[in-house]
Amino acid sequence: MSQIKIFLVEDDPWFGELLKHHLSHNPDYHIHLFKTANECLNNLHLKPDIICIDFGLPDMTGDVLLKNINDFNKNIPVIVISGQEEVAVAVNFLKAGAKDYIIKDDTTKDTLWNSILKIRENLELKKEVEVLKVQLEQKFSFEKMIIGQSDALKSIFGLVEKAIRSNINVSITGETGTGKEVIAKAIHYNSERKKKAFVAVNMAAIPTELIESELFGYEKGAFTGAQNRRVGKFEEANGGTIFLDEIAELDLNLQSKILRVLQEREIVRVGGNERIKIDARLITATHKNLLEEVKVGKFREDLFYRIIGLPIELPPLRNRGNDVLILTKYFADEFTKDNKLKAISISNLAKDKLRKYSYPGNVRELKSIIELACVLCNSSEIEENDIQFNNVKGDELITYDEKTLKEYTNDIITFFLNKYKQDVLEVAKRLDIGKSTIYNLIQKKEINIK
Repeated sequence: MSQIKIFLVEDDPWFGELLKHHLSHNPDYHIHLFKTANECLNNLHLKPDIICIDFGLPDMTGDVLLKNINDFNKNIPVIVISGQEEVAVAVNFLKAGAKDYIIKDDTTKDTLWNSILKIRENLELKKEVEVLKVQLEQKFSFEKMIIGQSDALKSIFGLVEKAIRSNINVSITGETGTGKEVIAKAIHYNSERKKKAFVAVNMAAIPTELIESELFGYEKGAFTGAQNRRVGKFEEANGGTIFLDEIAELDLNLQSKILRVLQEREIVRVGGNERIKIDARLITATHKNLLEEVKVGKFREDLFYRIIGLPIELPPLRNRGNDVLILTKYFADEFTKDNKLKAISISNLAKDKLRKYSYPGNVRELKSIIELACVLCNSSEIEENDIQFNNVKGDELITYDEKTLKEYTNDIITFFLNKYKQDVLEVAKRLDIGKSTIYNLIQKKEINIK
């Protein structure tokens, strides 16, 4: 690490300056000295690497300050310096997450030096692990993150490659469950921004009144309950990528604020005045047709043209042909591996059943189906009966496979027979056909009833 940023919180001016002077002998240490707990908390946005706190501060006790620091970021190492020599006090601080507890005496400055040295070694080791993770990710191309070999998917690969080579905004559309966040991550982790944060925000999952403070952060006292400053998602993504999922769910007022951020490349925290420059790549996603939303006045036209950038439309799983079976094997292998089960194969009848289904929930639904099949299967092979379709919209009358009119007719009759518990008279009445027609189809085994 090139430089370590250290916060010292000490209300005794002489002792604070002594520790600062001693630690400053290391040119890699950049020391910030604060006399109160609140001064420290108000500057946490500067992202200190280590914080050293006094036990007895005039405005806040050390245990409360430690809790506030942990609430902001539990990964910041905290060292407690105290005149309290009781073992119970030290134990309680260590249980609360403090990295070290140092008694104030003639050796404090040297003990603190050694404690920081150990923490620094751990930080450097953690940094090395992060670098190795990035190097490992580089060995995997995005084609291995996005499973499939269909022509429909190959065209997506080409667009992803173009997105990786530039910083253009990307807008991803497609039905629910098609893998929009997977595409967004593939772009980020193969781009020049991969060493910085990928921050995903689901617009539909956050109450409207909280979205602004979630995205832009807030200052202490901005509203009831805002006890400390909080960094928003755009700041977290600075230098990296922010992924705004379900962007169409934003109300018009918030859309105008997002537009301003994109135009000015800066944000202002709620309750604040400081303009903070932001360098975050934007990737958006929605299952809706944004252009239609613009036409009906639900989405701003100027924001639409600002975010559209490189559009990527993901195909539904039903249009990806043999990818269904490729994904089936992948999900089965992953599930058995994660659950320490023996390898499971797929029978031909099970494959046929999987091919014929239309997957309204797309890849996400297929994953759920295969994981359940792995649990239900009584042997080393998934059978047809192990494949359970739980379509929340109800069983479908029409699949998206190419069939003859006769085949579709038989499917419709079969659907209604199963729905009305094989009551032929009721089905004949509802479909306005002769009951003899149904009996003949059953006798010829052209339709199968459960």
